[in-house]
Amino acid sequence: MRSRTTLLLGTAAAVTGFTAALLPLAASSAAATAVSCSVSYSVGNDWGSGFTAAATITDTGGSAIPSWTLTYTTTGNQTLQSGWNGTWSQTGHTVTVAAPSWSSTIAAGGSVTTNANFGYSNTNSAPTGFAVNGVACGGPGTPSATPTTAPPTTAPPTTAPPTTAPPTTAPPTTAPPTNGTAPALHVSGNKLVNASGSTVTLHGVNRSGAEFACVQGTGIFDGPVDQTSVAAMASWHINAVRVPLNEDCWNGESNVLAAYSGANYINAIKAYVTLLHQNGLVAILDLHWTDGVYSGNSSACSTATATCQKPMPDAAQAIPFWTSVANTFKGDNSTVFDLFNEPYPDRATSTTAQAWTCWRDGGTCSGINYQVAGMQSMVNAVRGTGASNVLMLGGLAYSNDLTQWLTYEPTDPDHDLAASWHSYNFNTCSNSSCWTSQISPVLAQVPLVTGELGENDCAHGYLDTLLPWLDNAGASYLAWTWNTWDCSSGPSLISNYDGTATAYGAGYKAHLAALG
Repeated sequence: MRSRTTLLLGTAAAVTGFTAALLPLAASSAAATAVSCSVSYSVGNDWGSGFTAAATITDTGGSAIPSWTLTYTTTGNQTLQSGWNGTWSQTGHTVTVAAPSWSSTIAAGGSVTTNANFGYSNTNSAPTGFAVNGVACGGPGTPSATPTTAPPTTAPPTTAPPTTAPPTTAPPTTAPPTNGTAPALHVSGNKLVNASGSTVTLHGVNRSGAEFACVQGTGIFDGPVDQTSVAAMASWHINAVRVPLNEDCWNGESNVLAAYSGANYINAIKAYVTLLHQNGLVAILDLHWTDGVYSGNSSACSTATATCQKPMPDAAQAIPFWTSVANTFKGDNSTVFDLFNEPYPDRATSTTAQAWTCWRDGGTCSGINYQVAGMQSMVNAVRGTGASNVLMLGGLAYSNDLTQWLTYEPTDPDHDLAASWHSYNFNTCSNSSCWTSQISPVLAQVPLVTGELGENDCAHGYLDTLLPWLDNAGASYLAWTWNTWDCSSGPSLISNYDGTATAYGAGYKAHLAALG
């Protein structure tokens, strides 16, 4: 989907398990004696084999507590899985949480909350022995069933990232899922198939947020990405979720707040992918917002950083991005890589041949003032890591034009490429005649994944024509988008993260239900 400067943005917040070393209690005995504190401990979202814990530390003294470190003792077999709002670790029954860099001091009379997911069996008994910087604090509160998921947010802002320190709370985390196994995919002819060779057709949704929230300084995801929210998606009979990403946030660039970039961002994406897989859902990771100054035709922004969609990805950041993503997810063939969301070099160059050559080969492209990462170089970057994940490649005109996709198809030693097509009611190729003449020849040769589809009128008339055509052709598709934005300004499937459908979303949901 194009930038919100024209429509809505085209697209969780869990933090994966840490293996950080146990941090020593840093306070000296003199400083320790000055600490006065209480700790309130609660359990939310207990699913029988695991739970989400929240520990709130309150400074009850007259002076601030610097560089706080919380320790406590488990009284059962609770095992740390992941933590946020602090660096969590566990040795035996001792749990330690070191303060995050953005909330290292607790002001006098103030408090901070830190959270984690744990697994357990039998009885989930409350912990004991809470201490801050080695000083015993007031005891825990009684466990409760209060959910820890943050409320849904509204459509993302378009302001630049703030320069102030991040808030002391992290995006919502995931809870372990229901049973399910996502299929490991590869390409066979013009089909996606699983490990046993059976055809897999993807029917899914996009989950926008991770491409813009981090660089705008508002978090990592837009809205909840916990088990409840994933279960709501799965209830629509989907089997895939496309997650747009931001290269600056993944690569840990200096223009992004540390809380939302680098390892924090990567771990959040890893945890969300794990949650999707455990619910039986294929994950599609899409490079959505990239670097490079571009002010030509259809420019969405003039900044060098990844704050909007550019006509092609930049070589300086996109190649390291895909090398890192591939190293992170290689061996996980339930994750597909969508190499670049919506190329539009045709808006910058003067001829179609120049545009397709730029698309494939990158380098110096007419009308684009940075070195471009072409599709071939991104394929090479992924395969150079040993990753055999299926790769999706969108065509020109914001992935709506596939007319020369087969002619310019990059070389892949693994032969695991799929064509990515985007189809909206406002696109040039938006009728069955065009689909038959331009799209059918491509899907006869390679798998076709309609990475985005939708309409901007809050209705589903376009879907009612497009979806049956795709079904008859055996194509995969994912609707834009599982976010609670105003559907009058772009295609939003839901009005609430519990799965309440908009009128547009109701049409998509009904179609999937009819497929069984």
